[in-house]
Amino acid sequence: MTAPTADRGLPLVLRNRAFGTVWLGQVLTQAAVRMFQVGISWWLVAYAVSGGNGLASGLFMAVSTLPAVALAPVVARAIARVAHRSLLRGAAACAGAAATALAGWACASDLPIAAAYAATLALATCQAFFDPCLTTSVPELVDDEDIEAATGFELSTQSLASLGGALLGALIVDRAGVAGLAVGCAAAYVTAAALLATVRFRTPEQGAGDGDGAAPEPRTLRQVLSGLPFVRKILISFTAANLFTTAVFVVIPLYTKSVLHGGGGTVALLEASLGAGTLIGSFTGARVPGRPTVVGACALAAMAVALGLPGLVGERPVIAGCLAVAGWCVGVIGVRFVALFQRLVPAGDKPAFFAVMQAVLGATFPVASLLFGLLGDHLPVQTLCLLQAAGLVPAALALALLRENAPEHGSPEEAPAEPELVADAAGGAR
Repeated sequence: MTAPTADRGLPLVLRNRAFGTVWLGQVLTQAAVRMFQVGISWWLVAYAVSGGNGLASGLFMAVSTLPAVALAPVVARAIARVAHRSLLRGAAACAGAAATALAGWACASDLPIAAAYAATLALATCQAFFDPCLTTSVPELVDDEDIEAATGFELSTQSLASLGGALLGALIVDRAGVAGLAVGCAAAYVTAAALLATVRFRTPEQGAGDGDGAAPEPRTLRQVLSGLPFVRKILISFTAANLFTTAVFVVIPLYTKSVLHGGGGTVALLEASLGAGTLIGSFTGARVPGRPTVVGACALAAMAVALGLPGLVGERPVIAGCLAVAGWCVGVIGVRFVALFQRLVPAGDKPAFFAVMQAVLGATFPVASLLFGLLGDHLPVQTLCLLQAAGLVPAALALALLRENAPEHGSPEEAPAEPELVADAAGGAR
């Protein structure tokens, strides 16, 4: 599957054609869905809605995240039963068809708001199948020694795709309207589907190990977490934090219009600042010293300051810099805690754990979008910034206290092992 040893100095995406092609498809699809979300959110605030634009934008972002949460069991069954290449190609092709239909409608007549909501629901549904299927497919694309490198590419390129998509979304809407936005998304999805059609995946038998006998029955998330109280408390802390951090995607367009009095270029600048910070954090997070819980608590505290400062100082360079810092904190937290979970969660439990973990953490996104969207119609947007900051403080304190109490939780035979694993993860292995 991979290139000869002499070529192992090359990046994985260059020496493994199959993975490189699928990775490019991932970049295209994630950039397209992010571009659509940012573009339509700005269209609602700046062009389509005259009153109550906070609720309209918040509802839109909530709708765009519902499929990943609501369809988690369906997605898991589909990934288990359908050939992964077919599922990836089908998801990209269906998203391309939905974007093409929206482009035709927008070109032919004025686009109703309901059509934009329906389109984002369709695109988000396709992406809900695409992303976890790609993660599950990694062993079918790369050799065992390259799985860690492939995972690193996935984490960093998600930030890269989001950065590019967010940068283009609002700019395209200002210059070419929703029709131009939909055409760009359709082109990205169709190209991704065409690329995926050229890739040959390993069969499960080829990628499997040599063990005999049937695989053990996978455990439920409740069964997995019952033996990992330390991990469970971490997830609770970050779920609470996400309720306030994810609201930034509603706050950005509202802040741009009401405080900065800017246009699509300003939205693009702010989204790019957040995305660039996340990308840098993904690359540098492994080098930040300290235990993951300490790093996570400090990162949440720094995010509280970064998200709260624009509530006091309404200047473009201030909020751009603060969003870059907040994005860096997100990137660092992602790298450190994914590495921690990889070490604490048993190998046989990882598929259930990571699938449901994404759904649990993502469940706060629609709640945050609706809550802050509603509040944005009744409170100054700078007050929303201060609310975000205040909400992160308890989560940071809970995570900091968890570091000292971690050895006391869990069963006696597990208690000594968890701190040692935490210390190993603090070394930054990815």
